[in-house]
Amino acid sequence: MDAILQGVVLLASPKVILIIVVSAIYGLFVGAIPGLTATMATALLIPFTFFMDPVPALVSIVTMSAMAIFAGDIPAALVRIPGTPSSAAYTQDSYELTKQGKAEMVLGVDVVFSVIGGLIGAIILMTSAPLLAEIAFKFTTFEYFWLATMGLSITVMVSRGSQIKGALSLILGLFLSTVGVDITLGFPRFTFGSVELLNGVNFIPAMIGLFGVSEVFRSVMHGELAFPIAKVQAGKIFKGMWGLCKRFKVNILRSGLLGTFIGILPGAGADIAAWIAYAFSKRGSKEPEKYGAGSIEAIVDSGTANNSCLAGAWVPALVFGIPGDSITAILIGVLFMKGLRPGPLIFEQQPEILYAVYFAFILANLLMIPFGYLAIKSSSQMLRAPRNILMPGILIFSIVGSFAINNTVFDVGVMLVMGVVGYFLEASGFPVAPVVLGIVLGPIVEKNFMMSMIKTDWDVTQFFTRPVSAILCIITLFIWFFPLFAALLEKTRKRNNR
Repeated sequence: MDAILQGVVLLASPKVILIIVVSAIYGLFVGAIPGLTATMATALLIPFTFFMDPVPALVSIVTMSAMAIFAGDIPAALVRIPGTPSSAAYTQDSYELTKQGKAEMVLGVDVVFSVIGGLIGAIILMTSAPLLAEIAFKFTTFEYFWLATMGLSITVMVSRGSQIKGALSLILGLFLSTVGVDITLGFPRFTFGSVELLNGVNFIPAMIGLFGVSEVFRSVMHGELAFPIAKVQAGKIFKGMWGLCKRFKVNILRSGLLGTFIGILPGAGADIAAWIAYAFSKRGSKEPEKYGAGSIEAIVDSGTANNSCLAGAWVPALVFGIPGDSITAILIGVLFMKGLRPGPLIFEQQPEILYAVYFAFILANLLMIPFGYLAIKSSSQMLRAPRNILMPGILIFSIVGSFAINNTVFDVGVMLVMGVVGYFLEASGFPVAPVVLGIVLGPIVEKNFMMSMIKTDWDVTQFFTRPVSAILCIITLFIWFFPLFAALLEKTRKRNNR
């Protein structure tokens, strides 16, 4: 109880409150600009933490990352450009609903369910950190291989339209993920002598190109000079949210728990949590045909999962010093810089700092409601401008975001090429979401497979004999053969009805 009170006192300091407010504004600004990810925002924040005490430094990272993940949903809904990678999973659904005149509902769901997901993750972090970290610590390369393979498999399920076209888009993404230096032999692959391609195709410029630049090209080619709506009425964004909470209460709990668990797995991150939650959502939905064409259920599930993932990623970082995602990888460096060694001892020696962080998660998510409202009100003004004025501005932001990743013009070229590819893919009925996920999960599959083979001297049996690995294998195989079983059952049902 003394540690809890000390944590509250540390968090209630006027200096800390000011830092929380400034960090919230900074996170909203970064998240709303395509290409400027929460990870980049965290890295840019580190020099300022040099002059802060431990609690303000940690609290600023908590607040900024929570706001940035949410803010990425705003441009996704308004102009079909995900502000952060975690928003890419449901960008298409958000934009389709906006075109249907439901922008207020979409943005309201983004705010409310981001808050709910963040609070679920914070509560689990506070109550179950040591136990959950122990479970995640048992995951080895075999389990990560099947987890990533399962993610690739469900990509075809979440694709709108033909599953064959979804599979071909996924193959394109997997091919792009192989560009660069081979992770085992160190040999260049598909680089064609280009030094820039040695690091592979960067995910962020590719995502901006596939989603954002392709939309600019589409607007130019089709002469669409006005947005589907003229103005978002920010005062109506919370209308009907209580009804949606009651309607999707099972989805909220499922996605909150799923997102937190994925966050606990080292290296997963909010973007993977959003994709997997999207797939589970579609599989369990009564209206799967709406996914990709404007499903509010998809936004509820994915938005809840990616925000709950943030708190989950702190579990292995605090308990074992193992980063749950790229943000907590930077966080561990901040902890060491402040003389704090992450691990079991921090729970005994300095518990008041941990309680301050726990309460910071709750406070940051609660502040998301008023700050999110203001961010939506200001961002929605962009819809008042005609597209022939706004689209060049969006293209400029996309170029700046792509360039800022590595400060190289090459990434801008990648973005433009992927924009052209995305335009022709969608014009031909091929979804672009599987391309993005193939680029993200491809290296994870390859890395964990090769590491597993090397350490077992090419013995594949452990992929199927380890308990957790075997369970993930069965789930993956079920996903592979489910369409065949479903087709056979449908054929049998029709024969019996004759």
